[in-house]
Amino acid sequence: MLRALTLVLCLLPATAFARDWQVDAAKSSLTFRGSYQGESFDGRFRKFDATIAYDSADLAQSKFDVSIDLASADTASSERDDTLQGSDFFDTAKFPKARFVTESFAKGADGAVEAHGKLTIRDKSQPVVLKVTFAENGDAATLDVATTLKRADFGLGPGSDWADIGADVPVRGHLVLHAKQMPL
Repeated sequence: MLRALTLVLCLLPATAFARDWQVDAAKSSLTFRGSYQGESFDGRFRKFDATIAYDSADLAQSKFDVSIDLASADTASSERDDTLQGSDFFDTAKFPKARFVTESFAKGADGAVEAHGKLTIRDKSQPVVLKVTFAENGDAATLDVATTLKRADFGLGPGSDWADIGADVPVRGHLVLHAKQMPL
C-alpha cells in the first residue's frame, strides 16, 4: 500500500513553491547615496526586515516584502540624520516605516531579473523596479538589489528650501540569506 501511495504521489504534477529565505541581519546591508550642495554622502539603514521567497526557475512564485525602520538611517552625520527624521523628509514621528512589496518579477531586456513592486515612504506609494541578482549555494544565498529613487516622488525635501539636495537617490541592498527549514 505504501509503495502504491508513493507511486501516485510521484505521478501527481508538482506544484512549484519559491524557497523561503531568512535574512542574516548582521551580514546584510541596505544603503543609499545622497548629495547636498554637490557633495555626495553615503548612508545606510541599520534596521530592516525582509520576508523573501525566491525561485529563479519560477519567478511567478517569488516575493519580497521589506520593512525599513526609517529612524535607523545613518549617514555618519547626526545633523543630517536628524534632518532626515524630521517632517520635511521621513517624518518618522508619523511614518516610522517604509515598505517595499513585490507585485511581479520579469526578465529585463538585458536578461537580468527585475522585481516590480510598490514602495511606500511616508504616505506616498510609488512603483519601483529593482534589478535583482540572486546567487544560491545550497542552503545559503545572496540577494543583491539596486534601484534609483526620485526623492520628490515621495515628498522628501519638498520646496525650494531643499533645492541643494540631489533629486536622485541610488539605493542598494545586499542580503545574506539562509534557507528556512520546512516543518515536517
